[in-house]
Amino acid sequence: MRGDKVEVLVDTGNGGVRAFEIEASRSGRRVEVTTSRTMVEVAEVTRTGQPVRTARFLSSRVVAIVEHPYDDGRPAASRSPG
Repeated sequence: MRGDKVEVLVDTGNGGVRAFEIEASRSGRRVEVTTSRTMVEVAEVTRTGQPVRTARFLSSRVVAIVEHPYDDGRPAASRSPG
């Protein structure tokens, strides 16, 4: 959903941490996170599952993955499902 965002914090190797943000830029797109033994992949995908943008990070360098779901300001009880 437009507005979904994933923030990835990566160790830069010199004592610092760098933040990368991947955001769903258009309506109908979403952000998916895939983790494996050696890689973390964050992709913005369309409704049909086609990747639009992809970011890959070495899992040994990833400090944190923070997911920020879209919030339209309505209370959770009044949101429509799906």
